[in-house]
Amino acid sequence: MPYQLNPDRYFSVNPDQRNLARQLYELLKDLPIISPHGHVDPALFSRPDATFGTPTDLFIIPDHYVFRMLYSQGIPLESLGIPRIDGGSVEQDHRKIWQIFADNYHLFRGTPSGGWIDHALHANLGVPERLTGENAQSIYDHIQDRLSSAEFQPQKLLSGLNIEVLCTTDAAADTLTDLQSMRSQGFGNNIYPTFRPDALVNICAPDWLPQVELLSQVSGINVTNFRAFIQALLQRREFFKQMGAHATDHGVLTAYTNPLSEAEAGTIFRHALAGKATPQEEAAFNGHMLMEMARMSIEDGLVMQIHVGAFRNHNPLIFHTFGRDKGADIPIASEFTQNLKPLLDQYGTDPRLNIILFTVDEDAYSRELATLAGVYPSLKVGPPWWFHDSPNGMRRYFDQILETAGIYNTAGFNDDTRAFLSIPARHDVWRRVSCDWLAGMVLQGRIDEEDAPEIATDFACGLAKCAYHFE
Repeated sequence: MPYQLNPDRYFSVNPDQRNLARQLYELLKDLPIISPHGHVDPALFSRPDATFGTPTDLFIIPDHYVFRMLYSQGIPLESLGIPRIDGGSVEQDHRKIWQIFADNYHLFRGTPSGGWIDHALHANLGVPERLTGENAQSIYDHIQDRLSSAEFQPQKLLSGLNIEVLCTTDAAADTLTDLQSMRSQGFGNNIYPTFRPDALVNICAPDWLPQVELLSQVSGINVTNFRAFIQALLQRREFFKQMGAHATDHGVLTAYTNPLSEAEAGTIFRHALAGKATPQEEAAFNGHMLMEMARMSIEDGLVMQIHVGAFRNHNPLIFHTFGRDKGADIPIASEFTQNLKPLLDQYGTDPRLNIILFTVDEDAYSRELATLAGVYPSLKVGPPWWFHDSPNGMRRYFDQILETAGIYNTAGFNDDTRAFLSIPARHDVWRRVSCDWLAGMVLQGRIDEEDAPEIATDFACGLAKCAYHFE
């Protein structure tokens, strides 16, 4: 018999709860996917003849969840084909890389990434056996055949997977060439860019000056001072809106906000242009720019996403050899109540502002995020993020956030992924876990059974549509 995923995965072992969770899941399992925040490369969809490449291209090389686990067990990233900054030698034989992955697939037992990969292999690609070292090459052939078929061409698969909304994440100075190419072909009307200005506000980053030069080039505004910098950012935001953007995204170490005077901001900006900005000035500038971005969102209506608390590129060997975003990011403790107060004092009750807060510090869920979202109309709590995008992470989120914030002060689910085929898998996990949690609340008498289907549908896609203005 072909291998099949357990139809009751992520449901309770309590038979009454499991049966009700099944009923709720059946109502929404085929609803369209709303993916309002993610990192899939838009170039994947820019040409009708584009492909996913090999199974290794699809599952291993772009997915830091995968190669992070293998690296943690002493497997060199070079042996997995991860490109080096210096162009040094890495494994080019994708079958060899796949064999290493299959030989070590037991490392992913019980992990979220193992569940996502199993879903992609068996539900999406029709792989008839569990992946092992012994059948690695035959499964590689099976996947390669599927990826070479017309139905797995990326543009076609987008609709085949029932993805109604797909948002990318794009640098503020990006010209969105790939998206423009799609639109010229009459494709991609359900793909939306997201404005991410991090590279322009992190003034101590080694590549900050080239980023400012690029901003000048694409905006047509000579960015020689802080006032011109703000004007150029406003121009880019307007361009992103014209291309369909619904949101901005801000990845910050802390939620610190504090307004600077124009003179103070201008002085720091001059120091940065001269290459003399200090880390203390960078922190002050970041805190001010979050205030500026909130003000701009009030004016142009873009939803403001703030992702807090990831210590990026913690492993210096990986960073200097392979670059940023290679799986070496670690959560830190985060504080929101004091850090966000200057922003909330100024803008928190303005109904035109919509901020979605994310954290990788679960200790902040009930202590701060739930209570803040429960009082400020500008705030919603984003879904469990990164290391907590997991069945247990979702359950902790439901238990710690919803009792205080309420269901409708949250933003539903987003997958936040670079791995395209993990999108349906991640949404399926969320839908199953949310149905199971709802079933438990019904059986406890805390939610009426007749309300549960509507809530389940809201969890699946309604909350995200509302939070990101796709209704």
